[in-house]
Amino acid sequence: MSFQVEGKVAVVTGGSSGIGLAAVEILVAEGAKVAWCGRDEERLNASKHYILEKYPHANIFTKACNVLKKEEVQQFAKDVKLNLGNVDMLINNAGQGRVSNFENTQDEDWMKEIELKYFSVLHPVRAFLDDLKQSANASITNVNSLLALQPEPHMIATSSARAALLNLTHSLAHEFTQYGVRVNSILLGMVESAQWKRRYETRSDLNQSWEEWTGNIAKNRGIPMQRLGRPEEPARALVFLASPLASYTTGAAIDVSGGFNKHL
Repeated sequence: MSFQVEGKVAVVTGGSSGIGLAAVEILVAEGAKVAWCGRDEERLNASKHYILEKYPHANIFTKACNVLKKEEVQQFAKDVKLNLGNVDMLINNAGQGRVSNFENTQDEDWMKEIELKYFSVLHPVRAFLDDLKQSANASITNVNSLLALQPEPHMIATSSARAALLNLTHSLAHEFTQYGVRVNSILLGMVESAQWKRRYETRSDLNQSWEEWTGNIAKNRGIPMQRLGRPEEPARALVFLASPLASYTTGAAIDVSGGFNKHL
């Protein structure tokens, strides 16, 4: 089944690795024109090479950009329009988690989490909104975490900032209906990443395979599917919400956690 994104212009922030790159690849494979950015130029170039090697005729654009720097995002938006045209879909994927409890989270740590979770979305939304208003199938999709609804004490700052992002996404969904722009999000559980790969390399039992090692982590954490998610799995949910297939969906949050959620 096609995602119906052929010829449409998509932007993915944090698109040079992991879930972001998986979303880029799905969009490219479906015939979309895709722009993505990342802070690390070397990693960004590697992701571009990977896509062009698999899809040599892909219509793409990449640029190093820190989404927390307003001027860089604004320039990125101008360059995307110049190279690919008006944007139809914006996927906000930049962000990471902070492990800390209340006692060892300093004031500046709280502020950094708020800045990262809010402005990694606000800057791109502001930069691309005028273009999105001109699209007949406009969408904004935010990568969020299950922490927004199911906070963890050892990730207190990230959990509260994630909840704020969920609230913001819902508010934008209602406000942007007047422009014909849908706004949704996905809520991630535990997904395979470079960080997990690095931990695997330092495992105590060298005889354990990747599947056994990650499976044990999932079982110990109580994930019903007893494995970590693969980057392409949340990426498919992202592309679905961004695509015309979700044309009557706004203000929604799709859980992609392998059943790790404890709420109704």
